[in-house]
Amino acid sequence: MAKVIVKANAANGFRQEISSDNHAFASDAPKEFGGSDSAPNPHELLLGSLGACTAITLQMYAKRKEWDLQSINVDVQEETVAGDDGTKKSRIVRTIEMTGNLTDEQVTNLKGIADKCPIHKLLEGPKQIETTVVHK
Repeated sequence: MAKVIVKANAANGFRQEISSDNHAFASDAPKEFGGSDSAPNPHELLLGSLGACTAITLQMYAKRKEWDLQSINVDVQEETVAGDDGTKKSRIVRTIEMTGNLTDEQVTNLKGIADKCPIHKLLEGPKQIETTVVHK
């Protein structure tokens, strides 16, 4: 199970210190929202997670199949669109660029595998978020 801890201190503005078992990184709000833009904002981190997971999943699959997938670039963008009911909805657009000696069939197969990356499934599938607040 993945676990991260996010620590915020009002003295640091909106900068968040994030740690996992083996890594530390940060997030911050953009300047137009009162942050100092000292690190990626939460939306950028989320999109980066999808892009990284996509690339890793494709690399693992191609390696297992012994396909000549040499490089992957994943461009992930979030945009707001109008839903059928007139409400605003987020749409994530992912463009995958691959290089290597791959057949058309292999490329098509890899496109389908991209949708099987764990972060893609998490974002697209049903989810439940449980919140507990502890006040000290």
